[in-house]
Amino acid sequence: MDNSVSATATTSNPQSSEATRPDDSVNDRVDAPSPLREPKSDGQETPSVVPKETSPNDALVVTWDDPDDPQDPFNWPLRKKWCAVALGLLASFVCSTNGSILAPAHAALSDEFGGIPDGPSSSFQHAYWTTTSWGVGAALFPLLLFPALEDWGVRPVLLGTYFVFVCLLVPVGFARSFAVLVAARFFSGGCVPLMSDAVASIASNVFQCERARSIPIALYVLVYLGATSLGPVIGAAVLQHLSWRWIGHIELIVTGALFPVLFIGLPESRGAAILRAKAKRLRGEGKVAFTAEEVDPTPLRQLMIKSLTRPLYMFFTEGVVFVTALWAAFSLGTIYLFTHSVEQVYGELYGWTSVQAGYVQSAIVVGEVLGTILSLSTNHWYEASATRNTEVPGTPIPEARLYTAIIGGLVGVTGGMLVYAWAAYATVHWIVITVGLTMVGLGTTAVVISIANYLIDAYSKYVASALAAVGLAENLSIAFLPLASSALYTDLGFQWASTLLGLVSLVLVATPFVVIKWGREIRSRSPFMKEAVIVRRMNSGSTFDV
Repeated sequence: MDNSVSATATTSNPQSSEATRPDDSVNDRVDAPSPLREPKSDGQETPSVVPKETSPNDALVVTWDDPDDPQDPFNWPLRKKWCAVALGLLASFVCSTNGSILAPAHAALSDEFGGIPDGPSSSFQHAYWTTTSWGVGAALFPLLLFPALEDWGVRPVLLGTYFVFVCLLVPVGFARSFAVLVAARFFSGGCVPLMSDAVASIASNVFQCERARSIPIALYVLVYLGATSLGPVIGAAVLQHLSWRWIGHIELIVTGALFPVLFIGLPESRGAAILRAKAKRLRGEGKVAFTAEEVDPTPLRQLMIKSLTRPLYMFFTEGVVFVTALWAAFSLGTIYLFTHSVEQVYGELYGWTSVQAGYVQSAIVVGEVLGTILSLSTNHWYEASATRNTEVPGTPIPEARLYTAIIGGLVGVTGGMLVYAWAAYATVHWIVITVGLTMVGLGTTAVVISIANYLIDAYSKYVASALAAVGLAENLSIAFLPLASSALYTDLGFQWASTLLGLVSLVLVATPFVVIKWGREIRSRSPFMKEAVIVRRMNSGSTFDV
């Protein structure tokens, strides 16, 4: 999900031929390609680092020295692990605010570039297209570029993309035409999920078991959603004292200042990349040494095709992926819709300015923090389900991850929408509908964290494709759902517009009950889930047939 969470696939441990461990990447293939290739005469690809006189079968395959090898990220000291995670989360937070930070500046943009708004719908072009272009870029870039980039390792991908992102912030503050601003937003939006995927993979690279990864995954979702919701607050704070161009200038200064910190402090956490560097050092000493990926690479063309087609295939053929993608997309799209509807609602009811409306969206962040606490505090429900599991005895049931999502979707999103709807009268104090915003923030966070954890459990090594499908739906929702905000709240009215959104949420909340009741049957019919069941049975020591 973009933007949401990294996949944690399974691959073989070099020290144990049968043991499984989370993949170091967010791609869901077992055999990783080499970043250095040259074409064979038959059109295939082979590592360019392998000397022509050397057979790959004769090469020393570089692995960890032993199960306790300190270079293995799983064996890092806890302090180093959390330092890597914290730096990644900091980078994700700074960059993710970019998606919504210009929302309060729509009137200033319309004023400068034309089309000064007279009513709620006349500012459509400048109010929304900076967000839409950002969301479209965020949807497309990961599918097209991440298979080529992720094999380089977490550190070069994150730092390289971060540097490009910093450069793309320059036109935001200096753009002399609206087209330049929209184009810069498109490409910067494309950079953010590439960095987010790299950041999310750090947790699966350094924490081996699901329980240890639950906190960093929850924090990752909180940072992404919190940054999105704080974007309008930060933009409003700048607009209160400076022109809209200073939003871009200040963002450029802060983001650029963080780059040296990341460059110095961020370690490489992908095991495959560390082993590749080790093999390169050995080759420099005259030894014939290569990693398993370099000896038996997968063609980049094949990875690109898989990256593009498998998420779409799973979206349309896997009912679970389809439903969870729609649910997550609706939840995130609603957060972005609020960046526009809040100003309209609070402006007409209480006469608030865009700056004041921007500040009130901090209530959503409070809800997102509460949603994270709810998700972490209910993890024991998932662990306790292991005692009821007859499919793979002793292991938790994947569908138990959805219990928290039901609470979040029903009480949080649906309930919050209804509060936001029917308290929307000028005679009702503004704090009441603000409580509705807080409830929606709580529910959205609980839903997104639960969905991410469920897909990781249910799809195992195919989770990257499942989450890519969810991320594509989320970013398309981010791009286009806010386009309906002004017309929705103008034509239906504040009460019925939010009620409609609440009813959609209520329908989506019903789907996990189906998945929970018939989860085992659903897994038995899915070729992707079936393999995850086999992996869990191998890990638990079960030998009966699927």
